[in-house]
Amino acid sequence: MATSEQKVLLAMSGGVDSSVAAALLRREGYDVVGVFMRLGSPGETLDEMVPGESCSVRIGKQGCCSVGDAEDARTVAARLDIPFYVVNFRREFGRIIEYFVAEYDAGRTPNPCVRCNDWLKFGRLHEYAEQVGAGRVASGHYACIDDGPDGPRLLRGLDAGKDQSYVLFGTPRDRLREMLLPIGNMHKADVRALAEELDLPVFDKPDSQEICFVPDNDYAGLVRRRSETGVEPGPILDTSGKVVGEHPGHQHFTIGQRRKVGVAFGHPIFVVEKNPETNAVVVGPREALASAGCRASDTNWLVEPPESWRSCEVRIRYNSEPVPAEVRVLRDDRLEVRFEQPQDAVAPGQAVVCYEGREVLGGGWIDESVRSFS
Repeated sequence: MATSEQKVLLAMSGGVDSSVAAALLRREGYDVVGVFMRLGSPGETLDEMVPGESCSVRIGKQGCCSVGDAEDARTVAARLDIPFYVVNFRREFGRIIEYFVAEYDAGRTPNPCVRCNDWLKFGRLHEYAEQVGAGRVASGHYACIDDGPDGPRLLRGLDAGKDQSYVLFGTPRDRLREMLLPIGNMHKADVRALAEELDLPVFDKPDSQEICFVPDNDYAGLVRRRSETGVEPGPILDTSGKVVGEHPGHQHFTIGQRRKVGVAFGHPIFVVEKNPETNAVVVGPREALASAGCRASDTNWLVEPPESWRSCEVRIRYNSEPVPAEVRVLRDDRLEVRFEQPQDAVAPGQAVVCYEGREVLGGGWIDESVRSFS
């Protein structure tokens, strides 16, 4: 089927951001088709999505994919007089849950929102767009697509406090020209004000604050129910290797965690390392968290990969500020990062994303932190 550049498939989550994105696209003359990704419903068992023992994975009421969200998206689409469809991605969403559990079992800290964007919102949705003849896919992310002299570029959102460019770093370079991000040059307050002005019923709807399939924030509980390797008690060690306590399972902890560590030293201590092979958790003082850099794999570049050291800024987690660093690509297509100043809590499993000003250069998934470069 031939596609039209004026026909846009818009991912509608039922929130204010994608709703305003729909209104802006309509205002600009695009032929907008709204689509809601059905991943599950509150209380719904998703066993058929993921092989394994029976258990219940519940979709949260305040996530981004509940039945209430679908109804909100449908209401907005009707208000704006645009076609609206619900696509069933429940089986594909199982891949996100499998990834989430496997990463925790491997001692890493996953980022399912990035993977959801890579695999679903700007993966499967592009395939669906082709089926309906849409030449573009749009969303309500706070990031921008800029037409530069060398082709489209991915930029940070204008609202620094809401910028979501980090979660889009995995978008294939050749797909940028098919993307539209209508609210990227707006501040959140202005988005809500415009929604109210347009009489959209979601203008004051709260933002989702949780991972939709972990609505109670009990990450370890989900992993325990779905893990193939199990969540078992193990030793808590100090940085010298001395046993100082016992934990209920390394999956309960993340690098940099301070609260609910399970032991007290009379001074602040943090989780500085996890070893899934020995099921050991290592704790220590803040200075033990410092890393000179990191290495990453599964890279994606939106510019030509830097074969020699290139100065830029990097983010090592979604809610961190970019920090000065140097980056280069290694022979095996891995990414090496050297921070200008040591950084705390560099967690394997998180993404490291490289920036030059507002532009996203690329990034990868952290394999290891580097304590020092010899």
